[in-house]
Amino acid sequence: MNRAYITTSIPYVNGEPHVGFALELVQADAIARYQRSIGKKTRFQTGTDENAFKNVLSAKKLGVGTQELVDRNSEVFRTLGEALNCAVDDFVRTTEERHRLGVHRLWEQLRPGDVYRKSYEGLYCTGCEDFLLERDLVDGRCPDHETEPAPVEEENWFFRLSAYQEQIEELIRSGRLGIAPEKRRREVLSFVERGLQDISVSRRAERVANWGVAVPGDEGQIIYVWIDALINYLSGPGFGESEPDESVGWREWWNEATHKVHVIGKNVWKFHAVYWPALLLSAGLPLPDEIVVHGFLTTNGRKIGKSLGNAVDPFESIERFGSDGVRYYLLRSVSPFDDGDFSSERLLNAYNGELANGLGNLVSRLTALAERGGYGSFTAEPIPDPPDGFEKALARHEFDRSLDYLWEVIGQVNREVEIERPWELLTEGNQEALNRLLDRWLTELHRIVYWLQPFLPEAAERVLKGLERDPIRAFGSLFPRIR
Repeated sequence: MNRAYITTSIPYVNGEPHVGFALELVQADAIARYQRSIGKKTRFQTGTDENAFKNVLSAKKLGVGTQELVDRNSEVFRTLGEALNCAVDDFVRTTEERHRLGVHRLWEQLRPGDVYRKSYEGLYCTGCEDFLLERDLVDGRCPDHETEPAPVEEENWFFRLSAYQEQIEELIRSGRLGIAPEKRRREVLSFVERGLQDISVSRRAERVANWGVAVPGDEGQIIYVWIDALINYLSGPGFGESEPDESVGWREWWNEATHKVHVIGKNVWKFHAVYWPALLLSAGLPLPDEIVVHGFLTTNGRKIGKSLGNAVDPFESIERFGSDGVRYYLLRSVSPFDDGDFSSERLLNAYNGELANGLGNLVSRLTALAERGGYGSFTAEPIPDPPDGFEKALARHEFDRSLDYLWEVIGQVNREVEIERPWELLTEGNQEALNRLLDRWLTELHRIVYWLQPFLPEAAERVLKGLERDPIRAFGSLFPRIR
């Protein structure tokens, strides 16, 4: 496959973003940047889920219109991606007309008989925007939002999810639908094996203040927000819009030849790994290839969340440590798949100890030696070989392990500099010996920063440009120490 389509889930905009979504953004951006670095034509898409009823409730509480609230908060989410230096190709808002068109088209393309109406009664969590079963609750409460779900009884449209039990089970077992990490694959498979039930895919319009995308031909029903939201992966590239040339548009990205990856949190795998494949099968559309599931960010072991009142502002951390500093911490110091604690103190230690004293120190030493020794210019390989193990780790989305391989090389070269004491060669005027050492060390430095581009794009670009200078000049502080 010579194309890749990478997406995040799309967050609710009932409040401004917290650092938990920053984790998802930088993971997806690292995957997209890596795909570009190895020559794949790549699309990276994110956006905002604006049709949730919780947006209506939040707007009412604040005394503003719902559209005003989602407009304001959606822009903050867009700004977060920019602040984190994410190379986003498209930002989809589910209140956009292009998205409404895509939702209607998918609904109308579902297999006849897969959608039907019936009365329903269940326990509904507004925070999750989902019906929960008794077995899902902990002491009668939603485990994510720590609130009691409310009983709801109404007549809705349903989707015949049960009809796709065997197909989804086989997709997961065979690996055709990849789910990482393995423990999440087993968790999803166990959920499917317990038996899939048909799901409600609409809500009465009056119950959700008529906010959202109406069911085609039934204005009294609003399409369930989680069904609506999933379709952004199609509506972004243009599904539902007029197609004078059917060889382009959304088909350019949503096809069997493009490697399609969803990066999501562990609390939404049911929608992405079960509901979404079933909807696509019903509509006769290609399936995603991989679903990469990360854990939660925590503070003192407790999940960070807007509804839990312990949200951490990512913009404050970016202002203090820069986008690369925050990206580095989220990609190396936090497990890619398990819950990980976020604290300014740990971020500070990683920044000073590993970025400033590690990579920053190496860049400063080598470029200063090159300038003082009159080294001249450096010729680098266009695409250097990565360290052993790096590509395999990144293919498994083990961002922390991939960075470990790069930092092993950084540590090795820094140790060699201490052992070889090149400043003595400089004092002795032994230019030939100094140049031989710099040839080797600058080659290693170039190799490191080339493969750091998915993780630390700003720093990597600065160093790569510095190595292209003729002659090489001493580099300023790449990561100034922070107190």
